[in-house]
Amino acid sequence: MDVDHPDLAAASIAAAIGEPARARMLYSLADGHARTSTELAAVADVTPSTASVHLQRLKHLRLVKVLAQGKHRYYSLADANVASVLEALSVLAGGARDAFVPNTPNRLRAARLCYDHIAGSLGVCLHDRFTGLGWLTGGSAPDGAYDLSPAGAKACAGLGIDVAATRTLRRRFAYACLDWSERRPHLGGAFGAAVLHVALKRRWVRQDLDSRALSVTRAGEREMLARFGLDWKAR
Repeated sequence: MDVDHPDLAAASIAAAIGEPARARMLYSLADGHARTSTELAAVADVTPSTASVHLQRLKHLRLVKVLAQGKHRYYSLADANVASVLEALSVLAGGARDAFVPNTPNRLRAARLCYDHIAGSLGVCLHDRFTGLGWLTGGSAPDGAYDLSPAGAKACAGLGIDVAATRTLRRRFAYACLDWSERRPHLGGAFGAAVLHVALKRRWVRQDLDSRALSVTRAGEREMLARFGLDWKAR
């Protein structure tokens, strides 16, 4: 993109959005949920190879970003500015768009284990509350790494999490782990595992004996509302 000529840059972006297949891809991502290139190819009704070409152009123009997790690559809108542009165009165009509907079984979608941290809707909600409360910093790097703010460190002390000891573990401290049912991030890493440990120890959640599903207890509902402002009971 030629940053010395903003009008030409704007024209390039408009042309990228204006192509029907790319527009369908972008609008499918406007709900905040990440998708794979295979899913976006289906949304756009194009072949996987054509979808890859489209996604490369959108990535080059900084309209989308990609997160590699395991063997999958997930695409999402680059930032809130892109979402705002799409929203404004929707106002001009009129009409409503279909919402993202996960096909994960309800109990697993609500709360479950992702290795050794909390996933599902509960994990995503906790991630959103921790970031909303200003307890986490970072998260914008390609690897989604987080650190704790002073307020976050104080909150961890109140939960009984030994942050210094957690940092010495031979693994990433904290990062945004993309949730496969919600397609939004939950909190992974050593810190995410520490949060799960607290939740289990204090009986905020119980783990099923025969699955990865977690159930939130009444004590957990009360504690998460009091400590994090998360009203799980109302969900």
